[in-house]
Amino acid sequence: MRLLLDTHVAIWATNTPDRIPARIHGLFGAGGGTVMVSAVAVWEIAIKHGRGRRDAPPMSAPQAIAEFGAAGFGILNVTAAHAAFVEHLPALHGDPFDRLMLAQAIVEDMQFVTYDRHLSRYGAPILTWS
Repeated sequence: MRLLLDTHVAIWATNTPDRIPARIHGLFGAGGGTVMVSAVAVWEIAIKHGRGRRDAPPMSAPQAIAEFGAAGFGILNVTAAHAAFVEHLPALHGDPFDRLMLAQAIVEDMQFVTYDRHLSRYGAPILTWS
C-alpha cells in the first residue's frame, strides 16, 4: 500500500499516535508499503510554526523532517506535474496545502490519509476517520 500522509496525520503519527485509530496507524508499517509525507507538509509546518501561535505545529520544519525520517516516512517532493494537476481539482476545498497534497496523491497513485473528511468529496482514494 502506498500512503501519503497529510500534515496533521504525519505530526500525530510522530508526536501523538493515540490520535490516530489503531486500524489506520497499523497501516503505516504494514506489509512493506510506502509511507510518504509531502514536502508541502514541511512547508505548511514551516509557515505555521514560524508564526508562533498557540495552535502552531509542535515542531519546526527541520525537526519535522528529522521526526518523519526517524518514523520511516519518506518525503515526496513537489513536481510540476503535481502543481499542474491542482487545476483539475474543482474548488471544493479552500486549503491550498491540502489541495496540492491531494493532487500529489492522485498523480502518484497513492492513498491520501487525512482527518479532513471534506476531501473525500473529490472522489479520490482517501483514507479518513472521525
